[in-house]
Amino acid sequence: MSGRQNGAQAHDGAGQAEGRRGLVMVSDTDLLDAVLRTAAAAGCEVVRALDPTEARRTWPGAPVVVLDPGAARACADSGLPRRRGVVVAVSGEPPPEAWKHAVAVGADHVISLPEAEPWLVAALAQAVEGAGGDGAVLAVVGGRGGAGASVFAAATAVRAARDGSRVLLVDCDPLGGGVDLVLGAEDVGGLRWPGVGTGVGRVPANALHAALPAPELDGTGGLAVLSCDRSPHGPSPAAVGTVLDAGRRAGDTVICDVPRYPTEAAVAALEAADLTVLVVPADVRSCAAAARVAAVVAEHSCPSVGLVVRGPAPGGISPDEVARALGLPLVAAMRAQRGLGRALERGDAPGRAHGPLSDAAATVLEALRVAAGRAAS
Repeated sequence: MSGRQNGAQAHDGAGQAEGRRGLVMVSDTDLLDAVLRTAAAAGCEVVRALDPTEARRTWPGAPVVVLDPGAARACADSGLPRRRGVVVAVSGEPPPEAWKHAVAVGADHVISLPEAEPWLVAALAQAVEGAGGDGAVLAVVGGRGGAGASVFAAATAVRAARDGSRVLLVDCDPLGGGVDLVLGAEDVGGLRWPGVGTGVGRVPANALHAALPAPELDGTGGLAVLSCDRSPHGPSPAAVGTVLDAGRRAGDTVICDVPRYPTEAAVAALEAADLTVLVVPADVRSCAAAARVAAVVAEHSCPSVGLVVRGPAPGGISPDEVARALGLPLVAAMRAQRGLGRALERGDAPGRAHGPLSDAAATVLEALRVAAGRAAS
């Protein structure tokens, strides 16, 4: 396959580097195919220059430049200014002249393909998404079994998407049956955790969103769901960290459905969260159970931990009394939402309709924005 036919969306010529397209100047066909294949995996479009004259127009603004040794020599000889983000790529072991030309052009790295493809994917993904870091991560934990944490996590994801955010809903509970079921999206095509794998490093958020199930929610910013499959094998902590990092870099609102028992994956989500909320029904037994869960969460979670208290309250316990009993701030309180159980059985995504659930989700999202802003400052 020639480089021009590869799916990385290479653009020959100069002046087409709008956006955050990389610059590639590679003459060897096999090496060019490897570079373009890697760019496609990273979701990075590239401009292909055939000589230094074409490269000159794109050279200053491209977030990353990939050259072969011959191109590095030509660019250095033509007087292109030194800049950061230049990579010299070779097939197999780099020959001595590759290092010589890399030094001449001021390259940051010399890499061997295909061995260095994971590294190059990460570099190109960062080039596409920029430094990013303006996303926010919310962890939702149930104070007891059946507290409704998965429903609340899904409703918060739906509300965030309805408000125009791009959202990534991440299922960290392999024994929860799959958060895609809560959204009525179990038949929507796309990868679940077993298919995403457990690799480490960077992944491009755009490619991740494209691979995941995306429930139909009219008028939204976009919701992608990374659910556990109907198996007891959940994600590794490294995989959870990689996915949450991708979402944060891309500016997503990332919402994690976290089990109340501290698996390694759950701990990874708690440690990455800007805000953790504990969903607690307003009854004495739930408060007693939630006290133990709160202690576990406090051990592993970020400093910002709060409560979502869910009605009804059979004994008349108020949300403020629950908060005092658990020693945690009250973030949101919600009364029971009529017809919620029937709607979930029909496959209707929670949070789509106005009501107590959606209103509480909106309150938590505002608290998340505050917590994320505090963490970034």
